[in-house]
Amino acid sequence: MSKKERQTALLRLLEEQPFITDEALAGKFQVSIQTIRLDRLALGIPEVRERIKAVAEQKQTDLRSLEGTEVIGQLIELNLNEMAISILDIEPAHVFSKTKIVRGHHLFAQANSLAVAVIDADVVLTRTANIRFVRSGRLGERLVCKAVVTSNQTDRAHVEVTTRVGEDIVFFGKFIVVKMALDTMIGGG
Repeated sequence: MSKKERQTALLRLLEEQPFITDEALAGKFQVSIQTIRLDRLALGIPEVRERIKAVAEQKQTDLRSLEGTEVIGQLIELNLNEMAISILDIEPAHVFSKTKIVRGHHLFAQANSLAVAVIDADVVLTRTANIRFVRSGRLGERLVCKAVVTSNQTDRAHVEVTTRVGEDIVFFGKFIVVKMALDTMIGGG
């Protein structure tokens, strides 16, 4: 594959998968990571962290029930009352020091915050959560969490949340969240 063909293919692939890493791109195109970085530089494409950050900043303005900093992970897609996706890169602070396995409360927090964030209401609170830890997450992995609204009523919604590492399911949960108006919260109701 020529340089021009590779760069054209790189652009196409990044349109489909904007959060793919340089390492994964190097593997797909069977070139060095440095070659991918040079191609991105020539095409004016920022590194994956910058691409994620730009999308996350844009999506946070659509949030209603939470502030952007209250979503665990980086919000990369949000269609209120339909679906949302966040990404959490596992760092040393997220894992047990001895095993390098992700602490469960980080998995739950990412899923729960996304289940609340996807709902279009002033105040959204978790009523129940039926969760299952499928496999352990590990240091250095990227958790991709997707929330899908399966039922949306006036006062409550049902949200299914799946967290994956690549194709592997790490966490699954069914959440029932309740919706309230901000004025009822302020008035003590």
